[in-house]
Amino acid sequence: MRVTTSTLTRTAAIAAAVAGLIYIVIQFIHPADVVASLASQSWMTVHILSFGEAVLALLGVTGLYLRQVRQLGVLGLIGYLMFGFFFILQSAFNFVEVFIAPLIATSAPQLAVDLVGLFGRVPAVTDLGPLAALPLAGSALYVIGALLFGIAIIRARVLARGAGILLIVAAALTPVAGALLAHPLDRAAAIPMGLALIWLGYSLWSDQRKTNSLPLAVKDESTVDQAAAA
Repeated sequence: MRVTTSTLTRTAAIAAAVAGLIYIVIQFIHPADVVASLASQSWMTVHILSFGEAVLALLGVTGLYLRQVRQLGVLGLIGYLMFGFFFILQSAFNFVEVFIAPLIATSAPQLAVDLVGLFGRVPAVTDLGPLAALPLAGSALYVIGALLFGIAIIRARVLARGAGILLIVAAALTPVAGALLAHPLDRAAAIPMGLALIWLGYSLWSDQRKTNSLPLAVKDESTVDQAAAA
């Protein structure tokens, strides 16, 4: 199989769209963030899906960034790094939730309760060290990163501007939902974010198809122009 730029771009588009779909689905099937859930099949299923969603989202966002890297500028770079690092943190925490928290539920139930309750606004009894800052740090990366990335996408005018606007709206809704809605009702704010990722993935796929459908002469001319601009 020959690996080409277009193949990687289409793969990133699919990854972004699938990540967005998973992100929406898991909000409706997520079990309660309590130690009793740790032994359930639904807990393992949801958090394995969450881990996969985080990895796919990172791949998708990277593809979105690379497609318009010149147009996004410094603002887009900062937004990409922050948004992308959020998904790295998410995948690491999902790994803990799936493979570590259930193991300590019997021997150290309070630690397990504090771990699974980190994002459920449950005050920790155990000293979690730097992990205690994870919700605040993750929220900042998620909200600010998505806002900056969305603004840069709109300014770049490469992909659908509506998708960039939806990304901004989704990011802005997150702290509002957190302030006004009790957990787990605040999970509803993840739905527009999932839709934004799906839309961005579709836009990236459509853009790649449009690029591939251009006559060879136009592609060559575009390549020459880009080389001259560099």
